[in-house]
Amino acid sequence: MDEVKALYGTREHLVDMITVQAGAVVSRTLVDRPTGTVTLFAFDAGQKLSEHTAPFDAMVHVLTGKVAIVLAGVRHELTPGDAIIMPGGVPHAVDAIEPCTWLLTMIRS
Repeated sequence: MDEVKALYGTREHLVDMITVQAGAVVSRTLVDRPTGTVTLFAFDAGQKLSEHTAPFDAMVHVLTGKVAIVLAGVRHELTPGDAIIMPGGVPHAVDAIEPCTWLLTMIRS
């Protein structure tokens, strides 16, 4: 928690805050509040999150690389600058087409 607090009120370059690691999925929580979370993810190419649902809306914003978000069975390929909102209760999956970093913002209220 102290590391996250250190970010408050400072300017940071998001892609410098997380690194893709070979064969891995890496995450770093930036904000964790009862009303929502903001988490950075770094996926190596070929890494996946299998289909699942979340009870809350969430937005994925791609920072680097290329990632596929499968939302309700429809595949969406996203590149830097792209974003997609995943409605709560809708099945979704993540598939890193190439090494990528992305920001997940989940709203719980």
